[in-house]
Amino acid sequence: MKKTLSIAEAQRLAEAALIAAGTAPENARPVARALVAAEASGQPGHGLSRIPSYVEQVRTSKVRGGAVPSAELVKPGVLRIDAGFGFAYPAIELALEKLPAMARANGVALAAIGRSHHFGQGGAHCERLAENGLVAMIFGNAPKAVAPWGGSRALFGTNPICFAAPGPEGMPPLVIDFAVSRVAKGKIMAAERTGKSIPEGWALDEKGQPTTNAADAMKGTMIPIGEAKGAALAMMIEVLSAALVGAHFGFEASGLFDGKGEPPNLSQTILAIDPGVTSNEAYWQRIAVLFEEIEQTDGARMPGSRRLEAREAATRAGLSVPAEMYRDLLLLAGERSEETGI
Repeated sequence: MKKTLSIAEAQRLAEAALIAAGTAPENARPVARALVAAEASGQPGHGLSRIPSYVEQVRTSKVRGGAVPSAELVKPGVLRIDAGFGFAYPAIELALEKLPAMARANGVALAAIGRSHHFGQGGAHCERLAENGLVAMIFGNAPKAVAPWGGSRALFGTNPICFAAPGPEGMPPLVIDFAVSRVAKGKIMAAERTGKSIPEGWALDEKGQPTTNAADAMKGTMIPIGEAKGAALAMMIEVLSAALVGAHFGFEASGLFDGKGEPPNLSQTILAIDPGVTSNEAYWQRIAVLFEEIEQTDGARMPGSRRLEAREAATRAGLSVPAEMYRDLLLLAGERSEETGI
């Protein structure tokens, strides 16, 4: 069974659920906005399925719902942001407000976000910088899920690579966003919550055996893309986020799917580059050549193009979510009683 929600209604319910758990309204807004945007972009693993675990973590103070992120300009092109063990999204909002002017003044700018949390659909954060004419990357780590190649013990997160660049005039930005595991762990979490199986090849169980059971996969390890290369990329992003910022590595961080333990103390590094400065304004002509060449190649698709199709469909027809997810949202928002079903 499915329930169709408008984007506005999904945003309202997500925000209400977070506020009911103790999240400050000014924090609930960007968190809910990010989750709904992920759902609308066809990324449900970073979408509304996260609400129950977010709520549980706020209730246990694993996430500080009232945390106010603070920023310190430590060098002309370097911004250090303390998320205060709160949600990542308000801290990222602060970074995205300040980075464009810094990048234009210096050619390149970097924000280092510490004491943070799950940062969701990373490509969407880069996309906003690309819409401001900047080439952007965000590196962020996650709790352990991937083993070093040849090992069986998870040490690294699924640590996505997220990138966006301005397109030619009148074209949307190029957005590339993929986890270094074959899929993002949020997809497995979403399958577990709805009782669905997962395809073979996504994960291994606790004994290192392939599994299609989402619950077993959550207890095991994720299979990296490109085998040894994917595991190496996961380690690289641990350095570019946790080591660079001074936060926890994936094997030190507590989990993101329940309220147990201390705050995960994750980190994000956002890089913004002014392509006009680096290319002496040649970027715009060169990116147009690249886009045109891809468009003229039979069968080729621009990376990230499906997200635009998904957003258009969601705007037009609403979000189709599992009925149990809708029920959970109502319960958490205080709009339905578990006992009466009303």
